[in-house]
Amino acid sequence: SRAELRGKLLPHVQAVEHLEQGFDSSGHANLDALLDDLAARGWLSDERAAAQLVHAKRNRFGTQRITHELRQKGIAEDLISAALPQLKETELEAAREVWQKKFGLAPQDEKEKAKQVRFLQSRGFGFESSTECSSTFNCGGTPRRGSQPAATENQQGPTLPPTE
Repeated sequence: SRAELRGKLLPHVQAVEHLEQGFDSSGHANLDALLDDLAARGWLSDERAAAQLVHAKRNRFGTQRITHELRQKGIAEDLISAALPQLKETELEAAREVWQKKFGLAPQDEKEKAKQVRFLQSRGFGFESSTECSSTFNCGGTPRRGSQPAATENQQGPTLPPTE
């Protein structure tokens, strides 16, 4: 993003100004002119930076965390608002993937369920997505032994041949 690049280049401009003993702001103006030129040529785009960050972080983090990172990088609020519908639409799916990779098994008790919910929330997923994913049947995890209802006649799995 423009703000991030400006923040990275500004100390170098200030160092050059200090070495030249010219404590004027011409270096700052030159830096802004350079950034304007890069943006005009299409080489610097906050839209692309926002889209790239969302794409890179979506499989690992929730909407809240990604939104926070976009703000930290100096992305404009209107660009963040434009990305929110897509983020919210895919949040549950992303939470399921993260949950499946980390846990894969349904929580055995309330303490373990709370641990799983806290983990997902620490990754920036909302409370609703986090609690829904800690449930066996909503995230598609493997139920722990004893947490699944007894199989009925129609639900029985394959029968193994007897061993001799």
